Amino acid sequence: MRRGDRLFEVIEILRRARRPVPASAIAAELEVCKRTVYRDVAALMAQGVPIRGEAGVGYVLEAGFHMPPLMLTADEIEAAVLGAQWVQTRGEPDMRRAAASLVAKIEAIAPEDLHSFFAQPVTGVAPVDTPQEVLSSSDIRAAIRRQKKIRLEYRDDRGSMTERIVWPVLLGYRDQGRILAAWCELRSGFRYFRTERITYAQILEDRVPKRLPQLRADWDRAMAAERERYARSGP
Repeated sequence: MRRGDRLFEVIEILRRARRPVPASAIAAELEVCKRTVYRDVAALMAQGVPIRGEAGVGYVLEAGFHMPPLMLTADEIEAAVLGAQWVQTRGEPDMRRAAASLVAKIEAIAPEDLHSFFAQPVTGVAPVDTPQEVLSSSDIRAAIRRQKKIRLEYRDDRGSMTERIVWPVLLGYRDQGRILAAWCELRSGFRYFRTERITYAQILEDRVPKRLPQLRADWDRAMAAERERYARSGP
């Protein structure tokens, strides 16, 4: 790997990280020695890239740093186009429009010699049927962002109906339908709801009593505990 490409990769590793990244982790990903990482980071800092480092902790890229827009690889463009294709075949109308807009913006800043990756992509996604939902995914996403409770009537896999008030956490997209992850007041725990089984829904004015980051962290811990219990039970 050329040094210029490697410097770019170092920035990318730090940019996508949510916590300090040790030199050993960067070296392992780039398949170089830690001494090379030290030199590369020093060179980036000398060029004004806002990287902070602490011995024994790792490196952090400070917020607000933006890479030049034209430094896109062919694989990155194909990944973006493939992701947009998936959303355009499985997302609701506003998400499909957003995906098309995203691809158009990426194409506008991509180098001329890579435009064929947009006009004639080498990847594709099979179309699927759109699920029937009484509460649109757009409304669910808005409720999550605004931290509003949702009242819903839900039909389980046995056909039984229950009325719930839930605190929405995450909307998961699948090939067939979508799943709402939420804290359920009726069950006093996190539950998953298939959106096509929601027979009635209303976004309430009541706010979720926890901030979304805290609620998401609680959900992450609950899911980790569930995976651990499943692993212990074994086949």
